[in-house]
Amino acid sequence: MKILWVKAGRLLPVDTGGKIRSYNILRHLAARHELTLLSSYSGGRDESYEAQLQREFPGAVPVHIAAPEAGRLSQGLDYLRRVLWPAPYAVAKYAAPEVKHRIAVLLGSQKFDVAVCDFLAPSLNFPRRMTTPTVLFQHNVESVLWLRQSQHQAGLIRRLVFKLEAAKMERYECAAVSRFHHVIAVSEEDRAQMLRMTAPERISVVPTGVDLRQFQTAGTEATAPLVLFLGSMDWEANADGVEYFCRAIWPRVKSAVPEARFRIVGRNPQPRIRQLAGEAIEVTGTVPSVIEHLREAAVFVVPLRIGGGTRLKIYEAMAAGRAVVSTSIGAEGLEVQHGRDILLADDESGFAEAVIRLLRSPDLRRQLGQAAAAQAAQFDWSVIAAKFEQALTQAISNSLADAATGAQAEWSAPQQL
Repeated sequence: MKILWVKAGRLLPVDTGGKIRSYNILRHLAARHELTLLSSYSGGRDESYEAQLQREFPGAVPVHIAAPEAGRLSQGLDYLRRVLWPAPYAVAKYAAPEVKHRIAVLLGSQKFDVAVCDFLAPSLNFPRRMTTPTVLFQHNVESVLWLRQSQHQAGLIRRLVFKLEAAKMERYECAAVSRFHHVIAVSEEDRAQMLRMTAPERISVVPTGVDLRQFQTAGTEATAPLVLFLGSMDWEANADGVEYFCRAIWPRVKSAVPEARFRIVGRNPQPRIRQLAGEAIEVTGTVPSVIEHLREAAVFVVPLRIGGGTRLKIYEAMAAGRAVVSTSIGAEGLEVQHGRDILLADDESGFAEAVIRLLRSPDLRRQLGQAAAAQAAQFDWSVIAAKFEQALTQAISNSLADAATGAQAEWSAPQQL
């Protein structure tokens, strides 16, 4: 196949869940197909990024776009500039005339069998009417994610902004999902959410994967009572989960296991997360590799109250043979089973008790970790990429069916570029 893949934002370095998922699928597809990656990015012009991208994916098309400078004030002003747009800000901020032009030229060449819109973010840049079979790769159901975020915001203004954006996202996502020839969800739960937006035959499920070769090397048994959280700390769902854990759960764990330590590993921790650091809590910031941290962890925690899609960090921890404790939202969409390969708890006391039991019982940790590793072993990225290929083939079939019946309508969402 000849594939055009469009991503908003930098793909490299591969340091977030979405980037990890996209990168691993891309590298497997590129090995078997003719793939062109268009990556738009903001900030200053970065020739080193463009060169690295083209080394990783020969023929890649990097597009530098203007964007507000870093900082709350400039980003707040940019939000106010777009607040009256019908499209949600999470999509509108990636709308760029130069990206729209590049996509139109590439698709107009008619050399691609299929195009992929990676996340909802770049969708406003696609043509109003698409003759090339086009797939929307939905890492999350964004409207569900934004609704959950709006329910956990502190402060009246933040709550109002998030509720406004959640309402916009609901309208926009429904229209966008119905527009594409095919949609790829990352879980059956996400697929069920999107059935109200498009026909069931237009949605495929391609589950989350894991690099087994990388994470199985961390599968030694931990000796110290270290509790680990891993995730990008500039993502609100992770920051909220860590704050919740430190406030409501960690004191119970520390009281029962005084020698326990909690380590928060992830890039760009916000000031409110850095303030959590103390004698028994460590905030690392960006690390060169997460493998050593997983190797040292006795218990891996995912105390998320907000989220969508699926968490790659759980399969990574499972592949490393770690015992995992998660909320239901944290493990949502993953093929895991409470009591067999993971422990699930949604209330503070139940979560704390699960962590305490595991810290006190090496045998239970070992049993849960071995079952977790066996379950994760089914989801190597090579297997996931093959499923993605099947979904792309289905998209091409859908497009041919639409062409035969004239079923695809013109894109009617606002194109404010």
